[in-house]
Amino acid sequence: MTNYKKYFSFFRLQFNMELQYRVAAVSGVVTQILWGFMECLAFRAFQESDFSAYPMAFSATVSYIWLREAFLAAFTTWNADGEIFDSIMNGGIAYELCRPVSVYNMWFSKTAAGRIARAGLRCIPLLAIAFILPRPFRLMLPAGPQHFILFAITLLLGLGVTVAFCMFTYILAFFTISPQGLRMIFTSMVDFLSGAIMPLPFMPERVRKIVELLPFAGMFDVPLRIYSGDLAGADMLRGIGLQCFWLIVLVVCGKALCRAAERRIVVQGG
Repeated sequence: MTNYKKYFSFFRLQFNMELQYRVAAVSGVVTQILWGFMECLAFRAFQESDFSAYPMAFSATVSYIWLREAFLAAFTTWNADGEIFDSIMNGGIAYELCRPVSVYNMWFSKTAAGRIARAGLRCIPLLAIAFILPRPFRLMLPAGPQHFILFAITLLLGLGVTVAFCMFTYILAFFTISPQGLRMIFTSMVDFLSGAIMPLPFMPERVRKIVELLPFAGMFDVPLRIYSGDLAGADMLRGIGLQCFWLIVLVVCGKALCRAAERRIVVQGG
């Protein structure tokens, strides 16, 4: 219980700190609404130009876009915690190692808190606007109660996978001179393979089948497609199973890598 309270304190402090940035959240909502609407128009044009090649119902595509924009701050990797990278690069990590806590667990709780807070500030106004837009650009209701429940569960699992993947980025910074290259590679990879740029069903079938086995699909694609009913039955169960699998693998491997980094770390200076 004591350990739980320590990490919950880190979570609460980071969460409260992120809630202060309300003006940034308002500007982010405006930007994301305009971007989301432009994406809806682009996919609408694609559907009308070649309906036979369109792989999803347009209403499911629209829901995918609006939900992705609503929870973008929780699942993207370009907004990784710069303070953690700075502490590794400037030697501040020495103070973290002196604390009677697990560095991995502390960073995990802080990263999760920051993402939940940023997404929470943006998702409510964005979803409220998306629900009142005219058809066919309106966010549809969930395909059913069970889809909404599974959407909520997979959204939390997706957040866990995203945070666990970000932890790899932080820890690998111990082994590099600068983390900028890693951040650029991982950000591009996640954006393209998770559905942050386009829904995965729009990829060629052979490529999509491979991408759906990777951890990135569990970040965005699985929960958003479950919401609209585009992912159902055996495919849905497989997606949830892969989310659980990758969450466990990333956390276990991340903790092992973190312990290895802590053993070899050298902080120069006084």
